[in-house]
Amino acid sequence: MPAAATRDAVRPDLEDIFRREYQRVVGVAARVLGSRDQAEDVAQEVFLSFGRSPVPAAEAAGWLSVAAAHTALNLIRSGRRRASREESVASAAESVTPDVADTVLTLEDRSRVRAALARLPRTQATALVLRHSGLSYAEVATALGLSPGSVGTTVRRAELALRKELNRHASPE
Repeated sequence: MPAAATRDAVRPDLEDIFRREYQRVVGVAARVLGSRDQAEDVAQEVFLSFGRSPVPAAEAAGWLSVAAAHTALNLIRSGRRRASREESVASAAESVTPDVADTVLTLEDRSRVRAALARLPRTQATALVLRHSGLSYAEVATALGLSPGSVGTTVRRAELALRKELNRHASPE
């Protein structure tokens, strides 16, 4: 088989891993982005990348979760499609929530948290997202290449850093 064909080949276990891990990948991205539609876009990008990767199947769950968190954080950091995301969330919220003031405050709070999360060091932000997406300490440790004993510390530091970021950018009232 030519080298280019091997490099561009899609791995044979992709469908099984996709079926098993898709919801988790979308969940991790949705936790960061707050949008199921964008999370599905991120999942598509992550699985495309995974499909051509040499990552062992046993490490797929961790790899995919980290890739979803990084891709979603990069999306926030880059500011791509931010305006359209907020407009789509706002229009969806308007159709569900009758109180406009509550909707605006909720959207502003979520936007502040996402912006603060994007300012954290990458490992802290990813550990926080993965842990709050339901991954165990052991799964987070495996995904990020950390020792299991350091995950709790990393998550606590991330929570403190997030709180500090939120307070630093809070408007005085």
